[in-house]
Amino acid sequence: MVLRLLFAPVTGLSWIAEQIQERVDVELDQTENLSKRLLALQLAFDMGEIPEEEFEVQEEELLLAIQALEDQNAEE
Repeated sequence: MVLRLLFAPVTGLSWIAEQIQERVDVELDQTENLSKRLLALQLAFDMGEIPEEEFEVQEEELLLAIQALEDQNAEE
């Protein structure tokens, strides 16, 4: 019991650090996934697999999603 009380600040800081790391990982994964989707879309367009109109619509959606994530990260 005494040891638990002595190490409480250390374990608390460790828990906080883990929570922060998990949140950063999730945010990086989201941005990375959106960037990969944008690249795949560009490749599909370059190879003629999708028409220009569809490309522009999907590209705009992905860019807006990336911008929203960046704005959210900047606010925090």
